[in-house]
Amino acid sequence: MDSYALLFTAVFCALLLTGVALRTVLASRQIRHVVRHRSTVPTAFADNITVEAHQKAADYTVAKARFGLLEMSIEAALLLGWTLLGGLDWLNQTLLSSMGGGLWQQLALLASFVVIGGLITLPLGWWSTFRIEERFGFNKMTMGMWLGDLLKGALLGGLVGLPIAALVLWLMGAAGPTWWIWAWGVWMGFNLLVLVLYPTVIAPMFNTFEPLQDETLKARVSALMQRCGFAAKGLFVMDGSKRSAHANAYFTGFGASKRVVFFDTLLQQLNPAEIDAVLAHELGHYKHRHVLQRIVMMFALSLAGFAALGWLSGQVWFYTGLGVNPSLDAPNDGLALLLFMLVVPLLTFFLSPLMARLSRRQEFEADAYAIAQTNGDDLASALLKLYKDNASTLTPDAVYASFYYSHPPASERLSRLRPASAG
Repeated sequence: MDSYALLFTAVFCALLLTGVALRTVLASRQIRHVVRHRSTVPTAFADNITVEAHQKAADYTVAKARFGLLEMSIEAALLLGWTLLGGLDWLNQTLLSSMGGGLWQQLALLASFVVIGGLITLPLGWWSTFRIEERFGFNKMTMGMWLGDLLKGALLGGLVGLPIAALVLWLMGAAGPTWWIWAWGVWMGFNLLVLVLYPTVIAPMFNTFEPLQDETLKARVSALMQRCGFAAKGLFVMDGSKRSAHANAYFTGFGASKRVVFFDTLLQQLNPAEIDAVLAHELGHYKHRHVLQRIVMMFALSLAGFAALGWLSGQVWFYTGLGVNPSLDAPNDGLALLLFMLVVPLLTFFLSPLMARLSRRQEFEADAYAIAQTNGDDLASALLKLYKDNASTLTPDAVYASFYYSHPPASERLSRLRPASAG
């Protein structure tokens, strides 16, 4: 192993260890802070949240945080197993000896990696659904439904993912030094296509969507959307209750295919004025072009990523520094893709606070738009119900929240809503 490979190994290990240590410290802070405030409802929420609901939220938050530490440990061990401990090199050499080099071998490498990794982490998904979510009354899925979702997801991933992977691998081998630009174009085109097809093709594979039947609510929502200058292809209710007791509402699709989707659980929990306020908040994201901003950011970051991959894939130390011996007489493009996918999260983790801060700022902007279009008291009331019904803690650790939270903590968010609505 040359000096560049040794240096890269050292950087890789430093990033991994630093990330694990930081995640552990943040999770430990969150657990201690939530437990410390478990017995007392914050004064600002005392009139709306019972002690029992507050304690349930605290216990749910702590359970998820502790489970997150377990997930992190297993993922770190799996990462080391794939890289420095030789798992990916063994898998690649095994497939080379049985299939020879070429596109099919590389596709088999990608598929095998995904299947093996999925099987190893499968118990974690089961535990999260049937132990944590069920313990707190959120899980509504049966084992058959859970397995069915896994099967449909795997089939969809194979039918869609393998052709895209094959095209990218072909470009890596056939398009010359600038292959990464063409591959980036393919990747972006694929993502935009998914945005268009998701509402009408992909989502119905997992849930049932029915047109909103409540004529009074439909009239309110339509009036709000018209007032905001927003058009959608329809208002739909999704049977979210068959999987979870969590509630939500969202816009989906892109361009003319946008539609408004309400979870049936949301319609059961909120009154019409509160639904208006929640919908106005979502409209605020579109009015402030947050969705477009996120798409542009995704374009820019993915372009940088493909450019980095284009350079790294030609460096021998990139492979050997991660415990893989590149083939001398066969393409290494599949290896490069997998190694890059394994390493990039170690870097992007440290961008989490910046991305979370941007997201929280956008949430405040969407809240302000909702207040202007509806009523801040209705939005505050809706959020309180959602915090309670989703068992979201009202007392997160400030450092943990600033690092991870894509939405502002409840106290900070509601403190902005109430004065605004009062004025």
